[in-house]
Amino acid sequence: MVAFRINEDRTEMTSDFVHIDRAATCGGEVLPGAPTLLLVHGFLDDATVWDGFVKALDGSVATARLDLPGSGARASAPVDTEKLSLALLADEVASVIDDIEGPVALVGQSMGAQVAELAVAARPERVAGLVLLTPVPLGGTRLPEEAVAPFRALGGNAEGQRAVRNQLSPTLDEEALDTLGRSGLLVPPLVAARYADLWNNGVDAAPEQSAYPGPVLIVRGDSDGFVTEELITGAIAPRFPGARLATVSGGGHWLHVEYPHALVREVLGFLQNLNADAAASGWRSGFSEHSASTFAEGFAEDIVLEASVLARPIAGRALVASTVAAASTIYESLEFTAEASDATTTYLQWKATAFGGVEISGITVLEKNADGDVVRAAIHHRPLGAALRFSATLRDRLVGIVPSDHFYAGDPQPVPGA
Repeated sequence: MVAFRINEDRTEMTSDFVHIDRAATCGGEVLPGAPTLLLVHGFLDDATVWDGFVKALDGSVATARLDLPGSGARASAPVDTEKLSLALLADEVASVIDDIEGPVALVGQSMGAQVAELAVAARPERVAGLVLLTPVPLGGTRLPEEAVAPFRALGGNAEGQRAVRNQLSPTLDEEALDTLGRSGLLVPPLVAARYADLWNNGVDAAPEQSAYPGPVLIVRGDSDGFVTEELITGAIAPRFPGARLATVSGGGHWLHVEYPHALVREVLGFLQNLNADAAASGWRSGFSEHSASTFAEGFAEDIVLEASVLARPIAGRALVASTVAAASTIYESLEFTAEASDATTTYLQWKATAFGGVEISGITVLEKNADGDVVRAAIHHRPLGAALRFSATLRDRLVGIVPSDHFYAGDPQPVPGA
């Protein structure tokens, strides 16, 4: 685990290989409710490849970026190339997600997109969104040996690395090429060769649809000869139904270096839309963790809860958080099956079991204020018998916390037909 936490104020900290940039350090305007951006670099790069992008963000959001094994601050540390895998890299990224308080959005570039997808699939309840930047397919590019061999040989080869970057990102200037070259030469040749095999081979039997259910933005540059439009539309976008696609004019494979401001516009637009989705992410996390404090993080102080299991609404952050946390412990299973959002409202469809396998289903409506905090939650349960039993059970679990007249009278016993 990485020895740091990002608190609610997004305090700037640095571990040995994770770099944290606090929101508003550059005097820019902070994007309300935005998640921390976790940036995952690609082949022959390190955390510094994001310098221009972070600067262009102008403090609007907090960022965290890490050096993958053999890169940047970790270039001199031993790497067991036999154990190096996309899954291992994803585990590292997932551990960083665990050490960040609050919602996270991942940005993965090239090979880093493969790593990011695996990481968010392992932590879907913590991740508000995923940005795939000039992405390599999770299943790999599957280049033949004669095509991948030159990439495998790029470790320690300054001239070769410069030529590849120049070819795939034609608008990189000399200064950028020099900076990228210094990062690339830090990667030991054996590690570079292993990374080439990882992104080329990808994940065996990659699923036709990604395991990550949340919002996705896919960005490429129209001058990228490696991640082509055909690759995006044929091998990547179909795996993310509903993904937003964006193309940066003139951008190549390293468009985050070439056109950082253009990328910032795309990412911030995506994050602004996520403000609608952040409420859903926090709601799912609260149910997953059975945590009143997790629920409360996304609630306005004057939130009102209405539900078919309530005789009258419950108001106030503390009482509502306690109520939904207690409700989460009644379910034996809970699955969110569909989601829709606009700027002010999120709709979540779900199905669950309780009381020894009784099936319950419903829709939750979350209304948000300008800061993205939930001001009204309405939960609709069905069937009626199960809802009444749920109400009585919830009443008994909240004795001394929520007045009993908020719930329906009766005993928490099985109801015929429930």
